[in-house]
Amino acid sequence: MNTKRTNPRKDFTQVAFNIVQQAIGDAELAKPLTGKKADSSKGGKRGGKSRMNALTPEQRKELAKKAVEARWGKTAPAVETGADATRSVKQR
Repeated sequence: MNTKRTNPRKDFTQVAFNIVQQAIGDAELAKPLTGKKADSSKGGKRGGKSRMNALTPEQRKELAKKAVEARWGKTAPAVETGADATRSVKQR
């Protein structure tokens, strides 16, 4: 989760100024996105669901294997088990 604010909090005077501007009708309205920004926004809203629907089951399986390998593929250090392991710990 992103903890940084995209817009810093406005000062009390800035908020009051904006309220007055809206009340008298001089406030600038937000312009709708156009061009490349609008297209990229649409693509993000479609998300991974449509991407997964476009893939074949075999392709999804390969992607899942790759994700599992990336997350869990790291090997852990070897751990001794059995009677030898307890003796080596006691001797130290």
